[in-house]
Amino acid sequence: MRTSRKSFSNARKTRLSFRNYLPHMVLAAILMAVPLFIAAATNGIIKGTVTDGYNNLPVFGASIQIEGTSLGAKTDANGKFVITNISPGTYNLSVSCVRYDPIKVLDIDVISDSMSIIDLTLNRSDIDACNKVKDEKPVVTHLQIAPNEAGKTEMETRSKKGSDENFKVASMPFQSGRVQPCIIAVPHQTPPPPPYYPPPAHGGSAVVNGQAYDAMFFQNYGVNPFVDTEDDHLSTFAADVDDASYVLTRSYLERGELPPVDAIRVEEFVNHFKYHYTSPAQGPFAVYIEGAPSQSGRNSELLRIGIKGMEVRRSERQPANLTFVIDCSGSMNREDRLELVKRSLTYLVDQLKHNDRVGIVMYNTSAAVVLESTPAEYRNLILDAIYRLYANGSTNAEAGLRLGFQMAARHLDEEGTNRVILCSDGVANVGNTDSETLLAEIKRYGKMGITLSTVGVGMGNYNDVLLEQLADKGNGKYAYVDDLAEARRIFVENLTGNLQVIARDVKIQVDFNPAVVRSWRLVGYENRDVADDKFRDNREDGGEVGAGHEVTALYELKLHDHRPSGDIGTVHVRYKDSDTFRAAEFSRTISKRDFAGRYTSASTSFRLAAVASEFAEMLKKSYWAKGTSPADLREEIDALSEEGWSSEMGELRDLIDRANRLWEDRAEQ
Repeated sequence: MRTSRKSFSNARKTRLSFRNYLPHMVLAAILMAVPLFIAAATNGIIKGTVTDGYNNLPVFGASIQIEGTSLGAKTDANGKFVITNISPGTYNLSVSCVRYDPIKVLDIDVISDSMSIIDLTLNRSDIDACNKVKDEKPVVTHLQIAPNEAGKTEMETRSKKGSDENFKVASMPFQSGRVQPCIIAVPHQTPPPPPYYPPPAHGGSAVVNGQAYDAMFFQNYGVNPFVDTEDDHLSTFAADVDDASYVLTRSYLERGELPPVDAIRVEEFVNHFKYHYTSPAQGPFAVYIEGAPSQSGRNSELLRIGIKGMEVRRSERQPANLTFVIDCSGSMNREDRLELVKRSLTYLVDQLKHNDRVGIVMYNTSAAVVLESTPAEYRNLILDAIYRLYANGSTNAEAGLRLGFQMAARHLDEEGTNRVILCSDGVANVGNTDSETLLAEIKRYGKMGITLSTVGVGMGNYNDVLLEQLADKGNGKYAYVDDLAEARRIFVENLTGNLQVIARDVKIQVDFNPAVVRSWRLVGYENRDVADDKFRDNREDGGEVGAGHEVTALYELKLHDHRPSGDIGTVHVRYKDSDTFRAAEFSRTISKRDFAGRYTSASTSFRLAAVASEFAEMLKKSYWAKGTSPADLREEIDALSEEGWSSEMGELRDLIDRANRLWEDRAEQ
C-alpha cells in the first residue's frame, strides 16, 4: 500500500505541534501537583512507643489503629510505631496485642505539619482476664496532646472503665492481610450439639458407639492382680511423675461425661497430688514409707512408698536448650488446641532465664523451622514466632520430631538441659504414624542427653497413646493441658522441676519378705512394668525425675495370719546421674513400725493418696474397687478436709460428686 506525500506532511506537522506544546504540558502538570504536595505536607503524624507495664520492655507487634479510618501501624522490635499522612482533626486510637489488655486512646489532636508523640503502656492479661466474658469493656484512656516545636508532648491522662463500643482485640498477623482474634478461654466449655465441629474423623454426622467425643485413642493396660510371694517376691517398675490421665478425666467430668475406662491410669491420679515429702538433706532422693490397714474391705494392708527429689532454686537451675515441636495441622485449628498452646508457651517463655534457648519447629503436611534456637533474652522475637503460627494441612509428626531433634542436637548444651517439647493432639496421619517407628531415633538422641516431653491438648480426635508412649520412651514428662490454669501449673509453678533433671532411668524394685507377706498387688503402673532381672541392667529404660518431683506408689499387702517377726521388705532405687550417666543405687527397709494400727491414724497425705487411687479404680471399673462406693470416698474427703483443707481436696471432692451423679443417672436409665 502506498502512502501519499500529503499524509507525511500532516504527520510532520503533528510532531512539530506536540514538540512546541510539550514544555507547557510539563509546566501545567507541575502546577497541578503542587496542591497535592502542599496537602501532603500539611497532614500530621502520630508516632510513639509501646512498652510492657510489667517489665518496661518494648512490646513487639502491638496493633495501633485510628478508628474510623484505614490508617494504622504495628510496633517494631523496639516497640516503636509511626502513622503518617493523617488529615488534621481529633482522633481515637485502638491499641491491642495478644497477651495484653486492650486500651483506647481518645481525643488525639492532629495538627497540620506537626508530629504527635505518645508513649503507651500495656498491662498483661492474667488468667482471670482471659476468662472474662467477651462484652467486658476495655480500659479507655483520654489524652490531650499538644505538640510543641521540639516535637515533645504534654499529656493529661485519666483512666476509667467503660465504653459503649464493642471492642475486638486483634493479635499479630500471621498471614498477609489476616489477623487472628484474641482467644477468650472459657475452661471446660460444653461441646456444641451435632453437627459436630470439627466433623467426626470417620466422615459421618455423629459420634459412634455412644462416645462423648470422636476418635479418642486410649489403650487398656489391664489391672495388676495379687501376686503370691512364693511365686514372685520382687516388684519392679519404672518411676513415673506424669498426671495426664487425671487431667483428662477432670476434663471429661467437668463437661458432664464419664471418661472411657481405658483413659484411667491409676498411678497418674496418685501422682497428681502433692504429699509434701521433705527434701533430702543430701543426695538426689529421700524415700518415705508409710502403711495402715486398707479401707477397701479386702482384709489387707495399704503401703505407700514415696520418693522425693532434691530441690533446686530457680536461680540455680541449669540453662535449658528447649526445642518446641508444634502441631499446626488442620485438627489443631481450634481455640482449645493451637490457641491454647500459644498461650501456654507464653507462660513458659515469661519464666525463662536469659541463658536459656528456644527453638521452634512446626509441622503439618511437612515440617519447617520457624525459629532457629534463640537466646531467651530475645523474648519478643520468640513470642512473635509463636503467635504467627496457624493451622492447616495434614499431620506429619515424624517429620516434625526429626527436625526438632536435629535442631536440639545442633545447639546441644553439655552443661545444661536439652529437651524437645512436642505440643499436639497426638493424631498423626502422614508419614510413619506408629510410635515404634520413632523409638530408635528417640533413643539415639536420648544417649546424647536430649529428652522428649509431650503436651497434649484437645477433646475429640486425640491420641493419648502416642503422646504417652513418646514421652515414656523419650525419658520425659507427658502432660495434658485443658485450660490456662493447668498451663500455669505446668509452665510456671512446676517449671524448675519440669526442666531440671536430677536423675535418669529411675527404677524401683521392692523385695517383699515371703515369711511376712503372703501376697502383694502394685496399684497402677501397669504400663511401667520392668522385668525383675532388668533392674540392674543399665541399658533398661526407667523414668526421668526432675528437681523437687515426687513419685508415689501404693501396694496392697496380705500378711500371714500368724504375723511372724521380721521386716516387710526392702525398697531399692536405681538411677543414673543426670550429668555423668553413671549408675547408682540405694535402699530403704520397710519395717512393721512404718504401719499405723488403724487407717484413721495414718497421715492426711497417706489417706489422700488412698482416696485418689480408689477413685481411679472405680472409674476404671477395677475388680478391686467393687467394695467401695462414692459415698465412702466422699465421707473420707470430708474427714480429710477437717484436718486441713486444700484446693486439691476440694477439686477431688467435686470430681467424685460429678462422677457419682453420672453413675446414678446411668443407673436410672
